Amino acid sequence: MQAAEQHRALNLWRLATVAGVRRDGPDLTARQMAILLTAYLTPPPHTVRGLAESMNISKPAVTRALDRLGELGFLRRKVDEADRRSVLVQRTVKGSVFLSEFAELVHGAERVLDGADPAELL
Repeated sequence: MQAAEQHRALNLWRLATVAGVRRDGPDLTARQMAILLTAYLTPPPHTVRGLAESMNISKPAVTRALDRLGELGFLRRKVDEADRRSVLVQRTVKGSVFLSEFAELVHGAERVLDGADPAELL
């Protein structure tokens, strides 16, 4: 990737992140957002163990992030009835709405980079 492409990609991320922290709603850590996106954008089922392995992070780190995402109502955990030792991570409507709104912020940031009025992100 060339320097100009890197700059554009990072600026897109910056604009979307800034717009996200300006709006009412929770600020997620990078780990929380990564887990949320993984749960929504990759095929289920998801487990604590599976998320930890796929992201190459510890199970306690996933658990801490899931605690917060559960408090927010973005994901929920449920004991797997087929294997009671396993905990399934399930999507929620509230989490889906949050990510849809964040996707709109990313799309708006892309429009700003293409010359649209930055007020569109507010």
